[in-house]
Amino acid sequence: MSIPFITFEQGEALLDWVEFTEALAQGHSLPKAEIGDTFLYRDPDTLLSRSAWIDGMGLAVKTANIFPRNHDAGKPMINGSVCLYSDLDGTLEALVDFHLVTKWKTAGDSLLGARRLANPDSREILIVGAGTVAGSLIEAFGTAYPSAQIRVWNRTTSKAAELATAYPGTKVADDLQAAVGAADIIITSTMSSNPVVLGDWLRPGQHLNLIGAYRPDMRETDDASLTRSQIYCDSRDTTLDHIGEFKIPLAEGVIQPSDVLADFYALDQFPSYDPTAITLFKNGGGAHLDLMTSHHILEKWKARA
Repeated sequence: MSIPFITFEQGEALLDWVEFTEALAQGHSLPKAEIGDTFLYRDPDTLLSRSAWIDGMGLAVKTANIFPRNHDAGKPMINGSVCLYSDLDGTLEALVDFHLVTKWKTAGDSLLGARRLANPDSREILIVGAGTVAGSLIEAFGTAYPSAQIRVWNRTTSKAAELATAYPGTKVADDLQAAVGAADIIITSTMSSNPVVLGDWLRPGQHLNLIGAYRPDMRETDDASLTRSQIYCDSRDTTLDHIGEFKIPLAEGVIQPSDVLADFYALDQFPSYDPTAITLFKNGGGAHLDLMTSHHILEKWKARA
């Protein structure tokens, strides 16, 4: 039997954002994943492999090749694939497009956090940043919150305008502080190492959803946001000691590990929406989410007509 390779276009045609968040939630009801990352370097290129094994679901190895010089040649800088293996006998079950998995994993992770914490009747959604991830967020949050007005703010306004043009109905936010104050859900997807959204701008009933920071020196929000919020994340293991959003304030004593109230392995501890509280969710990612995403894609592939 041939091993399927599920392309980006084939996967996109099978998937639904709300259904996908439920699949992520179900994946976290299984035993906790074993995860591991490996890096190989040849300056300036990098090979990153992220692996995960979930008992009852299977194994996945997601490989990313980062070749910065490709940009000058008009080629994608990042390429890769995801290999899915059987939990029963370790045989290869499928190859899944790298960009498909990354898109749905990243936006779906944050959407699950918002669906558990934010106002279910949110009418104003602000996306901070106008890169590739922002486009995925417009799709994901536009599906889950069809009555909401989505606005995009970016340091370079022309980039926000380009994104809004690509997604009709999306509007550009000119003033960041004012847009934050008006939003029910604020999502950050920047590459900033310094806070972009400040805690003093927030008000009760809002949900702040942080995606961009992924290194120990990166932050998208400040200490005030953390001390004013109820804090949650997708995985304690991939956020607390690895990403500056938590690592820096933890080291400085601004917050304690216990202030991060729950992750997706304790979804029953995510509270119902509280209009008197500010909630903060950190999307830290992890290979276990790549496995859950790829497994869901494969299941949809198998069930197709």
